[in-house]
Amino acid sequence: MTAGPFELRDLWPLYDLVVRTGQLELRYPTEAELPAFADIIEAGLHPKGEMPFGMAWTDAPTTERNLASYQWWVGSRGRWSVDSWTLTLGVWEHGVPVGFQDVRAERYPVFRTVHTGSWLGMSHQGRGIGKLMRQAALGLAFDHLGARFAETSAFLDNHASTKVSIGVGYEKNGFGELAPHGIPRATQNFRMSLDGWRARPRPEILVEGLDGCRAMFGLEAGAAPQT
Repeated sequence: MTAGPFELRDLWPLYDLVVRTGQLELRYPTEAELPAFADIIEAGLHPKGEMPFGMAWTDAPTTERNLASYQWWVGSRGRWSVDSWTLTLGVWEHGVPVGFQDVRAERYPVFRTVHTGSWLGMSHQGRGIGKLMRQAALGLAFDHLGARFAETSAFLDNHASTKVSIGVGYEKNGFGELAPHGIPRATQNFRMSLDGWRARPRPEILVEGLDGCRAMFGLEAGAAPQT
């Protein structure tokens, strides 16, 4: 006797995970919703001649970039494990897709450290969305997934990203290098602890649908996150 008919959440429980704050909703896009995000990328994420990302993926021709983006979105699901995962959340404002917020982890059960990355369509920048979506991701990680630390980085000339990190409460944590065009460029590294997250007021962050996918993060069903 089978349990069907199955739904999409039965194949990928993370489709039930939704994070809401303010007018933003963060969740996994279905495949049918992905072209809308490709349209945002095509319209532009940063001024021409600039490269805020560690890989110069926005420089690629449209067809090549669309293929690589799809492979990234779908491939991150295929590579998922409790030990190593990338949570690729689409971001909607008032129901309109505006960008993406990633949360990544390596050896998460050991280190309980997450790394964040994001992009936002240029027409949606400058209104505080980047800061709010970052806080939504951190609220999920610290308050629901038991993270101890969160890390991120930005090129020294990426003032918008740096402003978000400092504004959210990260502390500077040394320097690194990335080479999106084959030439090393210095990055500022940032780190936040659980105590740092809880040291200041935060916007209300609501998380729904986590119970069905706790096992994917190595969390026991119904258990409170470790602190």
